[in-house]
Amino acid sequence: MGEALELVFIPVGLLVCLVYLVKWARFCRCIFLHFWKVLPRSFLKSMGQWAVITGAGDGIGKAYSFELARQGLNVVLISRTLGKLQAIALEIERTTGRSVKIIQADFTKDDIYEDIKEELKGLEIGILVNNVGMIPSLLPSHFLNTPDEIQSLVHCNITSVVKMTQLILKHMEARRKGLVLNISSGVALFPWPLYSMYSASKAFVCTFSKALQAEYKAKGIIIQVLTPYAISTPMTKNLNTSLITKTADEFVKESLNYVTFGDETCGCLAHEILASFLSLIPSWAIYSSLVKKLLLTHYTNYLKRNANIR
Repeated sequence: MGEALELVFIPVGLLVCLVYLVKWARFCRCIFLHFWKVLPRSFLKSMGQWAVITGAGDGIGKAYSFELARQGLNVVLISRTLGKLQAIALEIERTTGRSVKIIQADFTKDDIYEDIKEELKGLEIGILVNNVGMIPSLLPSHFLNTPDEIQSLVHCNITSVVKMTQLILKHMEARRKGLVLNISSGVALFPWPLYSMYSASKAFVCTFSKALQAEYKAKGIIIQVLTPYAISTPMTKNLNTSLITKTADEFVKESLNYVTFGDETCGCLAHEILASFLSLIPSWAIYSSLVKKLLLTHYTNYLKRNANIR
């Protein structure tokens, strides 16, 4: 009996050690990329002449628009508010000298993609950033107490990623090169009580992205999902920045160091550390009534202190 158990436990122990060794190697690589930029400056530009960014009117999308233009790409900005797009376009053209095209579109609707397709026709698109997204309520709340915006959230957080990828990926496949960055969230890494719809929609983005990367990696295309935690943007009511809460510009500049890191990354070292810590917490603890109440109280107070919400 003892010999039989030994035959079972030794391979299991070796497997556990191997898993932690892989995690440690990934973490060390993340630290290396945080301090040393290894991608040549021409890498992003080599993907193609144009980058398309959804949700480009604010926050992370706006930051990607400026940074990719600085890296030498022309940019297509897609968002709902025409005035913001026009102002950002003028500033990008003035500060970088790159060409900018704007497309006004409301991603909470599902009848916008034929118009977008026409506007993109003829452009050599090398990079797609699926950034647009919405959250029903920044304050944590139970599902039945959240605003009734279910269909809008599905269109904005899920349909937009699928349809924009469908529009652009076929041309990347034909050229056998391209980069697709899908912005998910740290709350997608496991079911997140009190943010159930947002968490689930971002989990779809993770699963969809990693499956596509497995399908198209051999065709020279990089498809990566980013799972950041707190970023100070208008959607998060401009949270006060800290070691954990990054500005959109900080996050974007660091995240572009990791485009060859793998099919999933948090996008910055601080959030990789946070994700590693949270993964150690057993699910039964997270989902217990006591912990949910503590989280609800603590996070609500934190948001009210650090963001412009009541």
